[in-house]
Order: sequence, then structure tokens, then C-alpha cells
Amino acid sequence: MDLIKFVEESQMRKDLPELEIGDLLRIHLKVVERNEKNTRERIQIFEGYLIARDGGGLTETITVRKTSYGIGVEKILPLHSPTIDKIEKVRSGKVRRAKLYYLRDRSGKSARIKERK
Repeated sequence: MDLIKFVEESQMRKDLPELEIGDLLRIHLKVVERNEKNTRERIQIFEGYLIARDGGGLTETITVRKTSYGIGVEKILPLHSPTIDKIEKVRSGKVRRAKLYYLRDRSGKSARIKERK
């Protein structure tokens, strides 16, 4: 049992900011572009609100939601994944829920999250 814990701790990230539900995050993702001649890796930024956290330890995941051209886009990302280059916390949100799934049904002003002072 201790061996599993040792291996998991060696693969966990230590550079993560304090993440709370409702925070606006800027996640830098590593994207690999392949064609028949060469392979290129670039960084793509996904900016949205943290609406859920699941699991714990090495298998912890976060759900991030943004609105792109009027359509809601959600990504479920493993928190300790090597495809995540870095996570920036843009601002803190003031919420009273642990899961913000109600934002899926909202649009416009009612989908906003107030900033925590």
C-alpha cells in the first residue's frame, strides 16, 4: 500500500494554485499537431470557470466551463495530467455551491459569477 502511495506522490504536481469552485482559470494545454511529415507541439489556452472537482489524489479531475460564440463548452481535465502545462487563477468567484451545474441552463447576465473581494 505504501508503494502505491509513493509512486502516486512522485507523479503529482506541486505547482498548482489554490483552486476553489467558481474561480476563473486560464489553463495552458499542450496540443500535439501531426501531419504526414512532422509533429509539432504548441500551447493552447482554455479560459473558463471551475464548476466542479471530483476525486482525490492522482486521479482528481476538474470541470471547466466557458462560453464560446454563444455555445457552452465544458472540459473535464485530470488535474495532475502532463498535458496541462500550467494553471493560472485569473480571479476568485463568490459562490455558495460545491457544484455549479446550474450554469448550464443560464446565459447572459444570470450566468455571471461575482468576484470575491
